[in-house]
Amino acid sequence: MSSVATDNAALVRGAYEDFGRGDIPAVLGFLADDVVWTESAGGLYGGTYEGPQAVLEGIFARVGAEWDGFVVDLERVLADGDAVVGVVTYRGTYRATGRSVVARGAHVWEVRDGRAIRVEQFTDTAQFAAVVS
Repeated sequence: MSSVATDNAALVRGAYEDFGRGDIPAVLGFLADDVVWTESAGGLYGGTYEGPQAVLEGIFARVGAEWDGFVVDLERVLADGDAVVGVVTYRGTYRATGRSVVARGAHVWEVRDGRAIRVEQFTDTAQFAAVVS
């Protein structure tokens, strides 16, 4: 792995660690001002969010308001230059239904100059749909 890939992998790992600690300002600080974050189509928060404020309002705030014990367990990081993939397992209980989810997922990050400029999430949206309905 090149030194750029190693550095970028460490930055992405740090973002997952920050999220796990509930340090959302640190995660948002890692996002470039013009970040483009795309959640899987058909998922709870499916769509594209542009800028850290949109990510905060469209995803993170909703997760905090709608889920109990929501975690993103990082299992593996793969990196090649500016591209970093985080393989994860989501866990949590949806408050409105009391149902729990355990779902695999992946995030493809593009990191440039120490900040995430693009994030794309892939997950089994049917598992989340079953929990909220």
